[in-house]
Amino acid sequence: MKRRDFIAACGLAGVAPMAIGTQTVAAAEDKPKQLHELRKYTFASQEKMQAFCEFLSEAAIPAMNRAGCKKVGAFVPMESEEHFVYVLISHCCMESAVALNTKMLADEAYVKAAADIFAAPKKDPIYQRVESSLSLAFDDCPQVEAPNLKDTRVLQLRIYESHTAERAKKKVAMFNEGGEIDLFRECGMPPVFFGETLVGDLMPNLTYMLSFEDMEAKEKGWKTFIASPEWKTLSSDPQYKDTVSRITNIMLRPIEGSQI
Repeated sequence: MKRRDFIAACGLAGVAPMAIGTQTVAAAEDKPKQLHELRKYTFASQEKMQAFCEFLSEAAIPAMNRAGCKKVGAFVPMESEEHFVYVLISHCCMESAVALNTKMLADEAYVKAAADIFAAPKKDPIYQRVESSLSLAFDDCPQVEAPNLKDTRVLQLRIYESHTAERAKKKVAMFNEGGEIDLFRECGMPPVFFGETLVGDLMPNLTYMLSFEDMEAKEKGWKTFIASPEWKTLSSDPQYKDTVSRITNIMLRPIEGSQI
């Protein structure tokens, strides 16, 4: 019996594993479930966005690695007149998320590299604002993945909003117990992460990211997925009815230095 089946049989399916101190409760197959921090930096101009991307690549991402956060991803939109950068940081536990900024500000190399950013006047900062969310990894995708690092790769970020917490939880179950994540993998749509949002905007929601070698692979993967008999059966299951009220879909490309 799988662990998730045992939990359901005991009536504990709605209880999410939580990070306590430096210990994270194990997910399926005894892999620790990470916490995913997704930041969105917005900029007033393309020039400032590019300068920040260089800073991320040369200084911030290496500093995050030194602070214990591995496989840090940084992405910009493929087609948008807006100027923003997404940064994906995965933590082993809540303590890591809480301590990250403190650790980085104690990192001399990082502080030196960030001197111009820290010294920018408040009327002309390098970035305008940072939006952030924190999510708990899914059982069937407990840790961040880097399926491919090809120069042509594209990333697809999707946010599924639900109209109630109960329907949001059922959509998570659809991905886990229902086998939707497994089907994604089978159809050539490998995940980067799946997270149930604990803190952030547009709640209740879940957020996930897929990685493709290129846009052609993305189109092929979704076509295969939608046409599959497994998806037709799963999507018509009445227990999963009305689990999603709105979907946000964003196509991204990695910046130089992104580890995803």
